[in-house]
Amino acid sequence: MASIRVCIAGATGRMGRVVVQEALARGFDLIGAVADPQEKAVGKSLRELEIGNADIEVVGSDRLNEALKGAEVYISFTKPEAEVKNLPVVVRQGVRVLMGTTGFNEEQRTAVEEAVRGKVPALFSPNFSLGVNILFKILDMCKLFPQGYDFSLVEAHHTGKADAPSGTAKKMADIISNVRGYRERVHGREGISKRRPGEMEVLSVRVGGVLGIHELIIAGQHEMMKIEHTAFSRRVFAQGVLYAAEWLLSKTEPKIYTMDDLLTST
Repeated sequence: MASIRVCIAGATGRMGRVVVQEALARGFDLIGAVADPQEKAVGKSLRELEIGNADIEVVGSDRLNEALKGAEVYISFTKPEAEVKNLPVVVRQGVRVLMGTTGFNEEQRTAVEEAVRGKVPALFSPNFSLGVNILFKILDMCKLFPQGYDFSLVEAHHTGKADAPSGTAKKMADIISNVRGYRERVHGREGISKRRPGEMEVLSVRVGGVLGIHELIIAGQHEMMKIEHTAFSRRVFAQGVLYAAEWLLSKTEPKIYTMDDLLTST
């Protein structure tokens, strides 16, 4: 397979740096590296920044058109407000979109979906770990538990993570709420706060350098089970991203795909 030409936005961030390194190590053709125009890294090369062994200049998103020239897939781990501005530019150049950004509000989510739907093949996911995405499929089996079992989610991430709950936890909660009929979500308890029927607990912890722990607790009156996914390294996400990029390149229909589409087609 020929080398895939990629442009990576958020290239100097925690996740973006690892995706850059993994892409270069796996022989992807990295033709563009993009960051916030206000970052001090802008104007320097990946080599100077000790991100990767390449002389590619990191450019601000105000030069996105330039960074996209020749790209086949745009990979992004940025901020919601940046995606709202960037995706229309990407789509105008006909570049496929692989987006891992989380923390969107409803207005922003609608904007990015409208920007790509029906225009280019795109894949959005809050988590590119193959293990997590298989976990999503396992969660559908929660419908097998009879009434009387409660479901609670606990997620932990590093202190620098901005959004809470994590995008992964939100998706897990959506799946469970759908199959169990939960109508409300509680994100913490204090004082007198008895659990009511129809409530789904989703609790967030921000501590140290934790990369990502997502734990589902299922408990009845006489038993409890836990399902947990723990990430040891950001490389697990980067590897999933590049696997998804290879898959997305084979798609021609201009729609928004998910990791579930990828898993069920392989």
